[in-house]
Amino acid sequence: MSPPGARAVRAGRRSVPISNADRVLFPDAGLTKLDLARHYARVAPAMLPHVRGRPLALHSFPGGIAGDGFFLKDAPRHFPRWIATVAVPKREGGTIRHVVARDAATLVYLAGQNVITPHAWTSRADRLEVPDRLVIDLDPTVQRFAEVRAAARAVGDLMRDAGLAPFAMTTGSRGLHVVAPLRRSARFDEVHALARALGEAAVALDPARLTTAFRRAERGERIYVDVGRNRYGQHAVAPYAVRPLPGAPVATPLRWEELDDPALGPRSWTIATIGARLDEGGDPWRGSGRHARAAGPALRRLGAGGR
Repeated sequence: MSPPGARAVRAGRRSVPISNADRVLFPDAGLTKLDLARHYARVAPAMLPHVRGRPLALHSFPGGIAGDGFFLKDAPRHFPRWIATVAVPKREGGTIRHVVARDAATLVYLAGQNVITPHAWTSRADRLEVPDRLVIDLDPTVQRFAEVRAAARAVGDLMRDAGLAPFAMTTGSRGLHVVAPLRRSARFDEVHALARALGEAAVALDPARLTTAFRRAERGERIYVDVGRNRYGQHAVAPYAVRPLPGAPVATPLRWEELDDPALGPRSWTIATIGARLDEGGDPWRGSGRHARAAGPALRRLGAGGR
C-alpha cells in the first residue's frame, strides 16, 4: 500500500511510490524528492551497467542539502523485500547488509528514501574481495580545473603505458575520476598497489602540482591524487549520481577528448541538463567493461611487482 499523499514513479516493471514527493531537497533550484526520483528513473538505462550487482553506500539527506546528511550502509529493516542486499563481512568482525544495485526501481526507491547520492563499491556482490575497476580520484585543493584536466590526461597516459584502458568522469563536486576496468583476477591488495604505483608515477611527473599526501596540511595547493578508493570496503560516487550541492550537479562520464575542452567543469551537468546529454550522445562509457585488463601485468609494467 502506498503512503498517503505518495506519488508514483515508473521504473521498469514497477511503479514506485514516493512519499512526501514535494519535499524540497535542493532549495536553490527548487528540486523536490520527486524530481530526484524521476532523475534516477531517467538515467537508469545508462547508469545500471556501471552499478548493477555492486554494494552501495547511501548518502542520505532527510532534510535536503541544507540539513545534515549521513551515510547509510546497513540496509534498514523497513526496506521492501524486493530490494536486494548482500551480507558484507567487516574487517573488525561481524557483517552488515549493504543494498545491492539491481534495477531501476532500486535507484528510484532509494531516492524516495532521501538518498541523493549512491556510492558504489569497485567490486561486485558475488566476489566482494575481487574488484573489477580501479579508480584514481583527482581532488583539487583550490579550483584550477585546467590543471585537473591535465592531471587526468597524464594519469590516462600512465594507464595506457601499463596496458590499461582509462575512462574519465566528472565527480559533480570538485574533481575528476580516472577509471580503468579490470578483469576479476586480482584482489584488493594488488589492485591498491597498482593504484598507488600509478599515483606515485603521476606525482613524479609533476610534483609541483600533484601529491599523494593524505593529510590536507601537507598538500598545499596541489591536487590530491587519491588512490584510497581501491581498498576493501571503500566506494566511489556512482556514474550519473546526483551530488548534494547547489544546482543538483551530476557525476558524468566523459568522452576522453572532452578533457581537452577548456569549458569543461566538475559540475558541467545537472539534473536539469543530463537528460539532453544522454539523448544527444548516449553514455560515453557504454561497453567499457569490454576493455577490462588484468592488474598483475600492469603492475609489472610499472615496475612495482605483482603476479
